[in-house]
Amino acid sequence: MIELGVNIDHVATLRQARRTWEPDPSWAAVEAHLGGADGITVHLREDRRHINDDDARRLRELTQVKLNLEMGASAEMLAIACRLKPEMAMLVPEGRQEITTEGGLDILAREAELKDAVARLADAGIITSVFIDADLAQVDAAARIGARVCEIHTGPYAHAFHLAGRDPEAAAALTELAKVRAAGEAARAAGMRFNAGHALNYYNVGPIARLPGVRELHIGHAIVSRAIFTGLRAAVAEMKRLMREATSGAGS
Repeated sequence: MIELGVNIDHVATLRQARRTWEPDPSWAAVEAHLGGADGITVHLREDRRHINDDDARRLRELTQVKLNLEMGASAEMLAIACRLKPEMAMLVPEGRQEITTEGGLDILAREAELKDAVARLADAGIITSVFIDADLAQVDAAARIGARVCEIHTGPYAHAFHLAGRDPEAAAALTELAKVRAAGEAARAAGMRFNAGHALNYYNVGPIARLPGVRELHIGHAIVSRAIFTGLRAAVAEMKRLMREATSGAGS
């Protein structure tokens, strides 16, 4: 059954706007869990713009579902991950000036370095995921470095969907969706898990959730945005409902 990992970074973003102690990401993790989240995702960035080291430590101690730590493949972050031991570490590209992650990790350009990073995480008992574009060459490279999971970047699909007036049958959206599907199939054929995420929301999630073999979706901004009006537990529950309805109709 498809799973939902909820990214709670932007709960910390709201806290950092006032440099205070609330809202607490740990509380958000509990609310997300009660709403049906199967996992919690946080991105510990080099500049600590939202989630900080203390958040990561407390989430590791308190989270009762899977913890996925997004991170750059730096020596500092590898040391933190090996100390915290999240269930999964997702290697992502990271730029100081970016508002959010802007594209997939270029494994081909850093293959030796990333293979060492994956091996180090595996030695610590941590499953490694890589966030990559829907590019078959990158999927092949992910397999070569020993990644256990490929999270396929759904941003291009989401943007095409939006620009087409939220029409799931628009040619541009279908083209991007097909790329995600092909990359997911290639990942599974190589023995890796197929996850997906980035820019998914309540309107565009259905076609992604229906893709064959997709194991887990990671969604953050849309859920936290809706939570302002409905509460986080209800926002998570609604997303989970949409995903499950999409998968239940996948064969029809």
